[in-house]
Amino acid sequence: MHYRELKVWQKALEVAKEVYRLAPRLPREETYGMRSQITRAAASIPANIAEGWTRESNREKAQFLAIAQGSLAETETFLTLCEEIGWFPRAETERLRSLLTEVGKMLTILRRNFRKNH
Repeated sequence: MHYRELKVWQKALEVAKEVYRLAPRLPREETYGMRSQITRAAASIPANIAEGWTRESNREKAQFLAIAQGSLAETETFLTLCEEIGWFPRAETERLRSLLTEVGKMLTILRRNFRKNH
């Protein structure tokens, strides 16, 4: 199966697209600060899923899924900060929050399965 067929990769790509949709709301002076940080973290989620999926061993796959999960936590932290500062209205972030939760659960299950089959 190609990684593009994975539901978790597809959902992670949606996370990245949502972050890019919200990013223009950030102040111009944050172009190289928060905007760069949150978009890199969000794009790293599907990128690490894809890279892990192409690895030979289950151990390597699990390692890249763990990195993706770390990027997800980073994205969620930046999102929370942006909400609390008032840059992202909470009403605008509900879909992103839902996707982050869903992808997080999917990554946890996949990582468990790869560790078991190690």
